[in-house]
Amino acid sequence: MIRIVVVVSVLVGLFVLGFGTIGSTANGKSSRLTIVSPTQGAVIKGDSVKVRYKLSKGTDATHIHCYVDGEYQRAFAGEVKGLARGTHEIKLVAASHNHDSLGAEAVVTIEVE
Repeated sequence: MIRIVVVVSVLVGLFVLGFGTIGSTANGKSSRLTIVSPTQGAVIKGDSVKVRYKLSKGTDATHIHCYVDGEYQRAFAGEVKGLARGTHEIKLVAASHNHDSLGAEAVVTIEVE
């Protein structure tokens, strides 16, 4: 019986601790970012791809930064152009008005034919 009480107490404590984390997220400081398309492993014909994403801005995010194979894509407007044949990693990062990265990011790997 004592074991059950101890186990339940530990689980409740962990559950409450988890809610503390969720509570800070709910404050709006955190942003969430998802790449809608292209999907993971998509095969692209041609040398460009439109990147659609969903950004839950929180309180600080105002825009996203795009990186292809680790290189920043200046003037990204929803389309990555000039892709060579092969595998490429597209990474989007939520950014503040001052262009600081906010930690919310999404990554997808595609194959260009």
